[in-house]
Amino acid sequence: MAMIEVKNATFTYPGSEAPALEGVSFSVPAGRWLAIMGHNGSGKSTLARLIDGLLPLAAGEITVDGLPVTVDNLTAVHQRVAFVFQNPDNQFVGTTVADDVAFGLENQRLPRAEMQERVDQALAQVEMTAFADREPAQLSGGQKQRVALAGALALHPKVLIVDEVTAMLDPEGKEQIMTLLKRLHQTGNLTILSITHDTEEARLADQMIMIDGGRLVVDGDPKELMQDRQLMETHQLAPTFLVTLKEALATRGIAIPREISTEDEMVKWIWQKLSSSK
Repeated sequence: MAMIEVKNATFTYPGSEAPALEGVSFSVPAGRWLAIMGHNGSGKSTLARLIDGLLPLAAGEITVDGLPVTVDNLTAVHQRVAFVFQNPDNQFVGTTVADDVAFGLENQRLPRAEMQERVDQALAQVEMTAFADREPAQLSGGQKQRVALAGALALHPKVLIVDEVTAMLDPEGKEQIMTLLKRLHQTGNLTILSITHDTEEARLADQMIMIDGGRLVVDGDPKELMQDRQLMETHQLAPTFLVTLKEALATRGIAIPREISTEDEMVKWIWQKLSSSK
């Protein structure tokens, strides 16, 4: 059974004539990392909010873990789905890092001992244990986003939605968050949906859908789709560094096989070529 099933999802914002999302359908198996790609204003964040029940569907159906996302089921849906937004400053409510991670658990009225155990576990998962007593304002952007992720993980969700979580970070902070998401994905117990227009981020996923003008453009393997420069540029998305490098090498007579889809694979392939030519 799919962890997330979206069928003909449609939504129009009040006061708007054109739908922000129209007739979108796809499914996500449990444990998969899905990248939802699209340029700014394409409808990808609207889709994420529909999945979490933050916005009501105008038409269509969405299920999470077999549960229809409806007003009557919102509490149960939010027990399954955790959402991390682009700006972590907008999510902080605690005076310390530990207090902030515990906030969502307090709403669930968990026993104090269990809350403390979950907070400790979540901070360890994001490597922020040493910062438990710090004020959020003292943290870097990357550290703040890791705390926001800890707050989500403490809820023990089945689905983690991250909306442009690296957009406001410097390269170091971005790398920290990507490394963390990769590690979480490798556990196999968490379904991840990352909303992004960053191709370097999206290529880490197992599955990619592209939204443009509120419609689903494509659904497939990001490693394959991102090698299609025309597809990416048509929908206002930058090609990955790897694709650009492949094209540059091709102009010098070095044809990199299409199945090479990561920098590590390319380095290995080039090294083998150099070794065999000696």
